[in-house]
Amino acid sequence: MLGQIATHYLWWILAVLLIAGEVMAPGYFLLWIGIAAAAMGVLLWVVPGMGMLVQAVLFAVLALAACVAYARWLRPRIERRTPGGERLNRRAEQMIGERYELTEAIVNGRGKVRVGDGQWLVSGPDLPQGSTVEVVAVEGTTLRVRAWSPSDASA
Repeated sequence: MLGQIATHYLWWILAVLLIAGEVMAPGYFLLWIGIAAAAMGVLLWVVPGMGMLVQAVLFAVLALAACVAYARWLRPRIERRTPGGERLNRRAEQMIGERYELTEAIVNGRGKVRVGDGQWLVSGPDLPQGSTVEVVAVEGTTLRVRAWSPSDASA
């Protein structure tokens, strides 16, 4: 039966399986290999007499080229276009530029702010409880802050 199925259909079936695998376990890696398999199917449809060794080498080259094209060309453009895309799963870095009120005074460079329903450690200049601070950097699980006043907003 396998001999009766045109080889380009086998490449398309492999492409569908790889892309379905990508849907089940996302990460973009299988998607690009699946696209390379689909391209092999199209290539074999156009040039049907290609040998198995040539197909294997060509598939490896296409898969590598597709993965490299994604990593070096497409991914940086997607991240640049998505606001905060490079910080998507790094919650603390998303707070850079945000302002919060101190729930614990900063004494000897350490204090706390309330963010949502939790508290975060902060480091910065000594300030009294209730002062508004702006997050300027993240150091591990500690937010580095500076004093903020409404006059800073107009500048």
